[in-house]
Amino acid sequence: MVVLCCVAATTFWILNALNKDNYNTIVDYPLQWDFDQDNYVAVKPLPKSIQIQISGNGWDLLRKYFNFSAPPFPILLAKPADKNYILTADIQRALSEFIAPTYLENILEDSIIFQIDPIIKSSLTPYLDTTAYSLDKHVELDGQVRFTPDKVEIRGPSSLVEAYQGKFPISLNERGIKNNFSAKVTLELEDKVVELVQINPSTIQVDFKVLTFLEGNKRLKIKKLNFPKNVSLSNEELIPVITYLVEESKAKGLAEMEFEAVLDYKKRNRADSTLKITLNPAPSYLKDIRIDPPQVKLRYD
Repeated sequence: MVVLCCVAATTFWILNALNKDNYNTIVDYPLQWDFDQDNYVAVKPLPKSIQIQISGNGWDLLRKYFNFSAPPFPILLAKPADKNYILTADIQRALSEFIAPTYLENILEDSIIFQIDPIIKSSLTPYLDTTAYSLDKHVELDGQVRFTPDKVEIRGPSSLVEAYQGKFPISLNERGIKNNFSAKVTLELEDKVVELVQINPSTIQVDFKVLTFLEGNKRLKIKKLNFPKNVSLSNEELIPVITYLVEESKAKGLAEMEFEAVLDYKKRNRADSTLKITLNPAPSYLKDIRIDPPQVKLRYD
């Protein structure tokens, strides 16, 4: 019986207290954003509420504290992309009237920050993302990569669209490509923009040819130029060796070609009496040419 009396007394005290005025509290008041969503889009989530200090009747403050039947305060943006903030001083009067009969004591934030961009379209030029594919060892692209279609159209917030700077990366997700490539590739958007940006078409045809190079080596015949009679090589038995990469299609013709290690005395290094070996001929289709040794030591009699 004593417990019931205590409960009843407490309940009566609370109900009586809530009927009084001049209570003061801080609440997160809900916001509702109103703007042209056909031509503008929020790049980041818009603030859902604003902290305000209010005073008034206990029951009224209790409802607002727990958001019971509290209609959100509407923020109308006629030109949402003109600026990225609202000064709370500019909405104080309207908010004060909106939450009546509760009294607005203070808005705890100086401004409300947001980012809303105009929606734009842009035509981008596709290119291969070098981080999303690789060629096999000794394989190179032969000529230009062909894309069909040769343009990609995207639509979305201006800040995200303009960040592409007129180009769109194509990810092949292929490693060790060794043959000519031809395939339809799905166009991929980064996770951070996929919900805001639309792309057309969704796939693109990618075609390119490759060149394959073979490793090779040859012994060189030494050819001396402009050598005085009293100058010789410190090692006259030396046989230089060339190593190289050659296009696969030209490897057969290279087998019959004779190469020389040209030593022109006029091009010697006077400081250390060395002479760099020059290859002759030096076909343009050879790559990564290395001569061992790269230079010789001269001996003066």
